[in-house]
Amino acid sequence: MYAIVLFVLAGLAEIGGGYLIWLWLREGRTIYWGIFGGIALVLYGMIATFQAFSSFGRVYAAYGGVFIVLSVLWGWGIDKKTPDLYDFIGAGICLVGVSIMLFAPRQ
Repeated sequence: MYAIVLFVLAGLAEIGGGYLIWLWLREGRTIYWGIFGGIALVLYGMIATFQAFSSFGRVYAAYGGVFIVLSVLWGWGIDKKTPDLYDFIGAGICLVGVSIMLFAPRQ
């Protein structure tokens, strides 16, 4: 459960930070949106280091799958772009892949 919470927090920080920078540069918001976006992106990088898994590459690869799912949900909830069947199938495949990578029995 701890790993899932960290992945979600990291995802929200990364997607939220990127979104704030997007709003600043693409939507004409003030520089403060960009500054807060940058802070959120730094927090994203820090949050991921709290994972209990020992392999940097494995943590970030697995996080990539979680990021995909959260991005689809962000687009649906924030940008009001309803995912289609293939978005849901792809996101589900990503979650299966993440689960295999993180929770497979290893020596």
